[in-house]
Amino acid sequence: MKDIIVLTGATAVGKTELSLDLAAQINAEIISVDSMQIYQEMNIGTAKASESERAKINHHLIDFVSPEADYSVSQFQEECDRLIFEIKAEGKMPLLVGGTHLYLRAVLEGFMLPEIEPDYELRHRLEKLAESKGTEAVHKILAAKDAAAAKKLHPNDLRRVIRAIEIYKQTGKSKSFYKKKQKERPPRYSAFKFALIRSRENLYQRINKRVDLMMEQGLLDEVESLLDKYESLSDTAHQALGYKELISHLKGKISLEEAVHEIKKRSRHFAKRQLTWLRKEDDLIVFNIEKEDKSEILNTMIQLIKGEKNYEQEYQKRKEIDF
Repeated sequence: MKDIIVLTGATAVGKTELSLDLAAQINAEIISVDSMQIYQEMNIGTAKASESERAKINHHLIDFVSPEADYSVSQFQEECDRLIFEIKAEGKMPLLVGGTHLYLRAVLEGFMLPEIEPDYELRHRLEKLAESKGTEAVHKILAAKDAAAAKKLHPNDLRRVIRAIEIYKQTGKSKSFYKKKQKERPPRYSAFKFALIRSRENLYQRINKRVDLMMEQGLLDEVESLLDKYESLSDTAHQALGYKELISHLKGKISLEEAVHEIKKRSRHFAKRQLTWLRKEDDLIVFNIEKEDKSEILNTMIQLIKGEKNYEQEYQKRKEIDF
């Protein structure tokens, strides 16, 4: 039996429903691996499991950080390690569910990036540069310092581009240097690693519909309430999908129609990056939830976890699935 179970996939693919069924059948507790669901009062836009769903299965690392507070990957790793130990001590299985790849990698492989203080002056200067000359101008700065990181990061992923520049400035070493060191480490946990996928077209349709539903559920009111209650949101919370765009609308920078359009577009881009990450994962067993029956997917997962099916054989059978 492996240490933990991982269920991942792109945003809006359908992880929540299947994770609840899986957890119920294998006596598991769910640990959320989502960098935005950690925040309190950011509920609609982060698509958290509902209160009734959380009442059925114990969920962890949801709703425990103030939107004003910064929260690091190393903090997540520490909290997750503690929870894995506690859940296993109770005779249950930790089920890690979510699509924040950086968090997942930190738990499985360790986190080698140094703890550095935020350089708000640098961040502000680079953000201003992006506003005046485009994100490509900031990306070029990174490329001059860390070509490998620049190759992996899209210019529009401004927050991570700036972070990579920040790491180089403070440590004198590239983000890629630390990533290479991280990969040389043995895995921290053995894991059953499952991913759900859909066709790109179907996934994008689901994303668009989800955004429309979030707006109907009151996402704009939720964002307005956050701005009224808190003097300032943390950098991460402010960048959350849906929140960033609606904040711009509430500040009079863009229309509501433009904001919704940007939320959908940015969500699709995020899903595309998630799929790129998944393609690079080793030992990941992929299920096409659009083409395969959900009950059969669930049964296969359970058989693999219980050892009734061979994990390596199933991986070899499915590793050529295109997504």
